[in-house]
Amino acid sequence: MNKAQFVELVQASGDYKTKVEAEAAIKAFTEAVTTALVKKEDVSLVGFGSFSANLQKGKSGKVPGTDKTYTTQDKMVPKFKAGKGLKDRIAAGK
Repeated sequence: MNKAQFVELVQASGDYKTKVEAEAAIKAFTEAVTTALVKKEDVSLVGFGSFSANLQKGKSGKVPGTDKTYTTQDKMVPKFKAGKGLKDRIAAGK
């Protein structure tokens, strides 16, 4: 599903009159979650899931076929853990 299809789905599910309103709601949600994660705050939506910012440790490795090695830095990455309600609905196919 691409963004345009998702906007149409949100418009139908959320009873928005126009696609512009639905897109604004999506943008507001994503901006709010992004802002919270930048501040290293978790966002928990009961029944849906939780978003968090986790530290991913750097790693080192070797490029196959050569003697070159590389090292990556530690960085913060977003993480989503699905809630029980979401898992149950997906498993049921509804």
